[in-house]
Amino acid sequence: MSSQPDFSKGAAFVRGQFVPIGEACVPITDWGFLRSDATYDVVTVWDGAFFRLDAHLDRFFASCDRFRLDPGRTGEELTTVLERCLSLSGLRNAYVEMIATRGQPPWGSRDPRLAVNQFYAFAVPFVWLANEEQRQRGLHLRISDVRRIPADSVDPRAKNYHWNDLTMGLLGALDAGADTVVLTDAAGNVVEGPGFNVFAVCGGTIVTPAEGVLEGVTRRTVLEMAEALGIRVERRGLPAAELRAAREVFISSSGGGVLPVTRVDGAPVAGGEVGPVTRQLVTTYWAWHADPRFSRPVRY
Repeated sequence: MSSQPDFSKGAAFVRGQFVPIGEACVPITDWGFLRSDATYDVVTVWDGAFFRLDAHLDRFFASCDRFRLDPGRTGEELTTVLERCLSLSGLRNAYVEMIATRGQPPWGSRDPRLAVNQFYAFAVPFVWLANEEQRQRGLHLRISDVRRIPADSVDPRAKNYHWNDLTMGLLGALDAGADTVVLTDAAGNVVEGPGFNVFAVCGGTIVTPAEGVLEGVTRRTVLEMAEALGIRVERRGLPAAELRAAREVFISSSGGGVLPVTRVDGAPVAGGEVGPVTRQLVTTYWAWHADPRFSRPVRY
């Protein structure tokens, strides 16, 4: 007698079928695997509701357009797939990913136009970029000497898996005793880290890089929160030296929202404590999860 599938650790949608997350796989010949030829987006679910689902869908479709990929589904059809992953797993706090890959062209062909694009999705328990201790004391951020892939080579505004630069930078940071890393561009400005945007509070103004970064949905939320709270924001180049001298530093990610940074390159930021602007944004970020402007209940 066959047992029922166990979706308790998460559920995935793979080539038209829903499977437990541990059974989800991509064919080895899919260019998404062979060449990182794919795009994706991540929306979170908190207390049984999507946070900013519309913004994530809009960016996913924009990324697909940028890389000439077709997920083969409308936004509502895609939402139905995501909700089914959630209902099968029963997850109320979740990390939900949607992926479009190039697929595979006819064997022997290298023409990407001939490939049949594929769509995948999965839901797993909520993913935190920082553990509880790190969220309380603040992260130790290292500024890497690894340069980010130039924007004219791979458009960072379209979410992608070209992460070797980020991975090498992160390995260097971890080896040096830091918690995470931020990369720089050719001009010496910090740009972004593995899965997050970076911010500095300088003289009462929040500064965040304007170019060479993924324009994260959580980044957008931070900018909107700052406007609502009456905090001035500048989008411009952020030199590494200015980040080191900032009064506060924090990062933003779907994997935890607003996360404080209290050390940069081994030195404390200001007094080494989480600053008041960061604390205010953390509180506001989680409060906005209950705002119907941004929250959409999952149809379990």
